[in-house]
Amino acid sequence: MTLELSDLVRQVVGWASGPEQIEAFAAHSRDAEVEVYQGGIETLSTAESDGVGIRVVLPGDDGARQGFAYTGDLSQEALRATLIEARDNASFATPDPFVGLAEPDGVAPATLDLYRDSVATFPTADKIAMALELERLVRAGDSRIKSLRTASYGDGLLEVALASTAGIEASYRRTGCSVFAIAIASDGDETQTGFGYSVGRAADELDVETAAAMAVLRSTRMLGATKPASRRTTVVFDPYVTATLLAILGGTLNGESVLKGRSLFADRVGEQVAVPGFNLIDDPLDTEAYGATPFDAEGLATRRIPLIAGGVLGGFVHNSTSARRAGGSTRSTGSAVRAGFKSTPGVGCRALTVVPGSLSPEAVLAAVGDGVLVQSISGVHSGVNPVSGDFSVGAEGLAITGGSLGAPLREFTVASSIQRMLLEITAIGNDVSWLPGGSAGLTLAISGMSLSGA
Repeated sequence: MTLELSDLVRQVVGWASGPEQIEAFAAHSRDAEVEVYQGGIETLSTAESDGVGIRVVLPGDDGARQGFAYTGDLSQEALRATLIEARDNASFATPDPFVGLAEPDGVAPATLDLYRDSVATFPTADKIAMALELERLVRAGDSRIKSLRTASYGDGLLEVALASTAGIEASYRRTGCSVFAIAIASDGDETQTGFGYSVGRAADELDVETAAAMAVLRSTRMLGATKPASRRTTVVFDPYVTATLLAILGGTLNGESVLKGRSLFADRVGEQVAVPGFNLIDDPLDTEAYGATPFDAEGLATRRIPLIAGGVLGGFVHNSTSARRAGGSTRSTGSAVRAGFKSTPGVGCRALTVVPGSLSPEAVLAAVGDGVLVQSISGVHSGVNPVSGDFSVGAEGLAITGGSLGAPLREFTVASSIQRMLLEITAIGNDVSWLPGGSAGLTLAISGMSLSGA
């Protein structure tokens, strides 16, 4: 399919007329999901789509005008009609001196092993069997597991091709698979939930036993949870929570957000914003990352981007438009992203991770001594302000006493500011864990956080 898509986008670009610039982005995707319940199939769904998005840029003395249109019909007639629509939309657009297509920047694309042929041929019966085995293992993991909210298997493949009149041609394909469970543990009238997962490029890379054990542990260890006393303490984020924190940081390090005044890091490049041992990178070349890709959504080669090095803010991620708008020597970092062929390029991180430290999770707890392990948070969208940096979220987890995990805790809030949190990191774990999405997690200890409970 990739070769066919490449031929198609080259053909569309070949229809350019006069001074206009054209970019054609084509995508083919196929996704499947199986969800089971009590030994039977709850849902079984598959979805497949093909489409092309066309951008037309009309240069002018007062700035360029951009038009966009898309179609899910790959016929010649539909493609020509979509190009005409994009041209028409461009003619009505407001001139913008920063709008335009990406230009080749000389960065050579990496060869990444992201595609598994087996995903396209993996039998539906085997997908169902994997989901059923996950459910069985969770139920058998502990007598207190009374039910599951979900037990599922999912997979998907994506093929993309892009070409433009600027001389850019790019194509890639990737696959992804996952199993996911939410267990419900009960003890008397009390119930607690916990999730478990495993991700990979193909089904044979998934670990169903690990996913089941995680769901059992995260649900049962919360039974008997009480509300803790309010205090200031050291908080240890488990990898899942750290991944959420990194996703928040990724939004504040988005060049587009910075230019719009929506980032707490605006005008702080070169400043010490975190402890010296904190190194944050966006590395879409890491094949372990779910969002790994050799090209961005404008066809430029992706690259490893050091955002915070030794605690010092190094810069932001950009696509070609945000880079031009930023001015000076700013260039695209190969960080254009799209939601699919129905959208124009935006800006975003694909594979955020903290360079791991030398401590195991157990060693982090030992170094902390007394504090709280947070295993899940809630209210992120309302409790975190990316402009002021205010951070206040609901949480649940376990007490840390004498360097070991203790009693379960619930219904409390942890609060600080992102600026202060980065400067009060006391330990970084070595347990990097990639999740579906754009960030990895690891165990992270932060001192001086406010805990509001009883």
